[in-house]
Amino acid sequence: MVTIHDTELRQGIVTAIEKSKQLSQSIMVSEVQKIKGIDPLNFFAAGRNRFLGERFFWKDPSGDQVIVGIGVVKQVQSDQATGRFDRTEIEWKQLVKDAVTCGEQTKPGTGPAIFGGFAFDPLKKKTGLWSKFSESLFHIPKYMLSFIDGEFYFTTNVFCTQHDDGELFDKVYKDRQDLLGAVFQKQNFSYPSIVKMEEIKAEEWKKSVTSLVESFADSNLKKVVVARELRLQFENTVQVEKVLTHLLEEQKESFIFAFEVNGDCFIGASPERLVKKEETRVLTTCLAGSIARGSTLEEDRLLGQNLLEDQKNLVEHQYVVDMIKEAMEETCEKVTLPDEPQLMKTKYIQHLYTPVIGQSREGTSLLDIVNRLHPTPALGGVPKDQAVTKIREIEELDRGFYAAPIGWQDAQGNGEFAVAIRSALIQGKEASLFAGCGVVADSEAESEYIETSIKFRPMLTALGGKRK
Repeated sequence: MVTIHDTELRQGIVTAIEKSKQLSQSIMVSEVQKIKGIDPLNFFAAGRNRFLGERFFWKDPSGDQVIVGIGVVKQVQSDQATGRFDRTEIEWKQLVKDAVTCGEQTKPGTGPAIFGGFAFDPLKKKTGLWSKFSESLFHIPKYMLSFIDGEFYFTTNVFCTQHDDGELFDKVYKDRQDLLGAVFQKQNFSYPSIVKMEEIKAEEWKKSVTSLVESFADSNLKKVVVARELRLQFENTVQVEKVLTHLLEEQKESFIFAFEVNGDCFIGASPERLVKKEETRVLTTCLAGSIARGSTLEEDRLLGQNLLEDQKNLVEHQYVVDMIKEAMEETCEKVTLPDEPQLMKTKYIQHLYTPVIGQSREGTSLLDIVNRLHPTPALGGVPKDQAVTKIREIEELDRGFYAAPIGWQDAQGNGEFAVAIRSALIQGKEASLFAGCGVVADSEAESEYIETSIKFRPMLTALGGKRK
């Protein structure tokens, strides 16, 4: 069993209570300790009994950074259609400004942090599918395990009020040790049987693609990304831990994320970074244009070569490169990127990929860049605003957090967001899977339908379904 020692948290709570009395508001205390290794998935599972619906999981493609949150001490959220990025920034900065911090507050991804994301389009009419998610929603975890560059850190966050006293520490200490004790209790998770699989209005979706292509002649739209839904029903409640286990084993090249909200869980394995910021260094990714993996090495090589030479996909990819380069130049002092795309290969799909590196301008925050980049042409279209308007008009699907920014930010402004694709919303005994494709002037509905079917595969297999 891992023991978190009585170090600086006790005094931190005393200090925060006094500060709360002075300011007449609740004050956050955040303590970080370096600890011995804990399996992040076991830590996530340990919170199932007492914190189900209040957990998050994050792993970057390199595996050098894993962050797991258990419990929610505060939500940072907004249901406003405009200004949601700014509102999140302002509220988070205020919480951090007044916070009492102690322990080893040095590594990005430790200490006070928020995890969550934004809805794809706050102007889209909301349906019951995403009723538990605000347009902007982030959680500050009660306990957070961070695996950073081979070392483990444990963050404890507590909100203190003027009515609290020294007994609060004793409660937190016991609660924390109970959670850590559960990490080493053996738990077995299994797939429930799928009893129904329904492609939501597939034929209507194909017709909408055809109509969209025809409408290009009378507009200045160059590309519109349209998405569809696959709905699964299961015999029993889906266990998120089993799905995460599969994704961690099979989708190592991807961002693995899970975000629980009031019993629902948004989960995925995205190959696409939106942006990462460490101090002033900014990384982003242009990812657009895709094709299936081959069943043999030679077939896979030929498919990849075809993708690198396919004009439709190259044009689609260039739209993304141009837009992201422009957005980065608006927020960064220096931007570098290669002249030609390369291949990014995941288990079922290979993509055209161009990495971009920048140096952020003074005063530019991570959420400023997220706001400027979302949605990229890979998930919205070109021109951006007109494409999003078109999606709002023709797409029956309520995307919610699908295809939108999801990720984390710490108190120093470091953080990372992925584009939430290859994802699913798990709701008890049901799950909705989402997939989209870029429609351009020479697109064919059947080909786009096949492309979205391929994009369903990562989550379908992770949920126990068979690959088609």
